[in-house]
Amino acid sequence: MKKEMTCIICPNGCELCVDLEGKDIKNVSGALCKRGEAYVTQEIKDPKRTIASLIKVNNGEAQLVSVRTTKAIPKDKIFDVMTEIKNKEVEAPVKINQVLIKNILGLDSDIIATKIVDGK
Repeated sequence: MKKEMTCIICPNGCELCVDLEGKDIKNVSGALCKRGEAYVTQEIKDPKRTIASLIKVNNGEAQLVSVRTTKAIPKDKIFDVMTEIKNKEVEAPVKINQVLIKNILGLDSDIIATKIVDGK
């Protein structure tokens, strides 16, 4: 089976053509650098994504704080992670890079604040 993908690792945005047998990669063409092949392997065998979202802040100058994962998580866990984030509330003040959820769902990724929210 042939699959077409656009590599997102560097600005080249290579249009890749992947020959697959199940999840076995037989050939990758169209990559201008070796990172394209690594991208295809990761996307086919173990797709991961980073997440950016918001968490509710109590007693803060702002009602929400922007957050992100510290490491990419398995793509099939995104909705589970988002549920955990949605159900979380924190107290102000919040600092940049403050860990708000440690090791979310045992995925070896923390949820950290990406901005400051001072208390009222």
